[in-house]
Amino acid sequence: MVSDLKIVFHYKCNKDAKNTIFAFLTEKNSYQMNSKFEVVIIGGSNAGLSAAMALGRALRKVLVIDNGRPCNRQTPHSHNFLSRDGVTPEFLSTVAKEQVLAYPTIKWMQDTVNEVKLNESGFSLHTTGGFQIEAKKVLLATGVVDEMLPIFGFAECWGKSVLHCPYCHGYEVRNENLAVLANGEIGFEFVKLIRQWTPNVQLLTNGEPALKEEQLEILKKAGIPIVSTPIQSILHQEGYLQHIQLVDNSLISLKAVFARAPMHQSPLVIQLGLQVSEQGFIAVNAFQESSVPGVFAAGDCTTPMRTISTAVAQGTMAGAAINSFLLEW
Repeated sequence: MVSDLKIVFHYKCNKDAKNTIFAFLTEKNSYQMNSKFEVVIIGGSNAGLSAAMALGRALRKVLVIDNGRPCNRQTPHSHNFLSRDGVTPEFLSTVAKEQVLAYPTIKWMQDTVNEVKLNESGFSLHTTGGFQIEAKKVLLATGVVDEMLPIFGFAECWGKSVLHCPYCHGYEVRNENLAVLANGEIGFEFVKLIRQWTPNVQLLTNGEPALKEEQLEILKKAGIPIVSTPIQSILHQEGYLQHIQLVDNSLISLKAVFARAPMHQSPLVIQLGLQVSEQGFIAVNAFQESSVPGVFAAGDCTTPMRTISTAVAQGTMAGAAINSFLLEW
């Protein structure tokens, strides 16, 4: 098995491969205004690159368009992904791009898609860079945009010590003093989950608790403190939490906080009229096809299970499915 160290060494030493990647990242101006592809993938993170690889290996002409803002860009380490546990998202992205762009039918464009229209042959896409691209099929691997809570320090700590997924980050803060920042049914279920990683957990409702009497009783019996005093700020050092400061200026010493931040989809989801779930995720079938024929979706934009392994699996399924839909005699 090739180690991460060997892959890094290979990447640094293989100048041709490295230059190929940066050539693709900077060759946007070489595209013609009416480039035609079989598939355009919007979003070049784990789901998008996984789909691109499946399609590239099926000899499909593919363009990946990425704006360089993945959901996990602030996360220092990625976990729970077999053979790459603990590496940085940047490392995964670098190796993935090198491997995907080695397939000659796959191209990369650093840009943002701001419009997708249905036409006679499939879809017409327009970018903020002024390009128009034609595609038979479109895959949205756009992730989601997390909306930072209006608490001083929240955004700076997001992905580092204000965390959304215990399966991704819980082990690293096991048995530490933790808190859940949420309220109501979400807060009750979330704090129940976080107890698996530490007995030292409390619930921060950031205002009057919206909990049922039976839920309050369960939390009391479990010894989980409920702090309802509103939060003034999160005191941190370069994104790593030190204290929660309440509006009464009291401090709570914590290693990390697990929080449920609101999110919204790419504007393309509304523009295309895609059906979404009650939670706001793009509704897809077993083949990752959306409610609009010819439009597929994979990754964080389709599921609350925001893990790399899930995104990769969905991307592979989407790539294989799209290839099947393109088959003709």
